[in-house]
Amino acid sequence: MERNLFSSPEDLARFASITSGGHATSLYWADGVVFLYSPLPSLTETAAKAIVENGRVYWTFIGYAVMKNYQSIIETKEKIMTPVINLSSNPTFKKVAEWLKNECYPVDKL
Repeated sequence: MERNLFSSPEDLARFASITSGGHATSLYWADGVVFLYSPLPSLTETAAKAIVENGRVYWTFIGYAVMKNYQSIIETKEKIMTPVINLSSNPTFKKVAEWLKNECYPVDKL
């Protein structure tokens, strides 16, 4: 429903730390994109219907940044250490990365 391109993986890691209240959180990586997402709870009638009838899930937010090469930890200048999980083997997350790269990136970022 909403997406935000961060200028760097470090900015995304800062955002993730702030939105989690400073608690440990992780980011996801697939095919050159690092991201985090917030799913629409499947408890809502609309979301449950989309899953059952269309095999779709909806995310209320996705934050992402270009990170061409996988790294297991992003460390910011403030010493925030954010783990990154490589999900390139997951077909769904590969599609997400492809969509973000093809539909959402400014051309000069690729």
